[in-house]
Amino acid sequence: MEKTCLECNEKLIGRADKKFCNDYCRNAFNNNLNKDSKNLIRNINNRLRKNYRILEALNPENKTKTTKTRLLDRGFDFEHFTSTYTTKKGTTYYFLYDLGYLPLENDYYMLVRREQ
Repeated sequence: MEKTCLECNEKLIGRADKKFCNDYCRNAFNNNLNKDSKNLIRNINNRLRKNYRILEALNPENKTKTTKTRLLDRGFDFEHFTSTYTTKKGTTYYFLYDLGYLPLENDYYMLVRREQ
């Protein structure tokens, strides 16, 4: 049985379990396989990444306070976050992976980093 490259369909020579003729074909195949197939997914991931970078830049000390205006000026989108955490007192933190924020009074926000 003659095997062919999964990317370019060239005849494979060598090991019996070989799937690709070279590194270029292997990379091209995996890049196509792993790319975000939907614009919606790609756009949300980009928004989460941007929000994370903003929180990271504004919170170098792992706990700080900032304003809503400062977040919005940098392009922060409050609709996209990865999880929430509600304390026993009922306070809700919004997280982007390990970085989070807590809405305070007068459009202030407490920025925090979740401990590992």
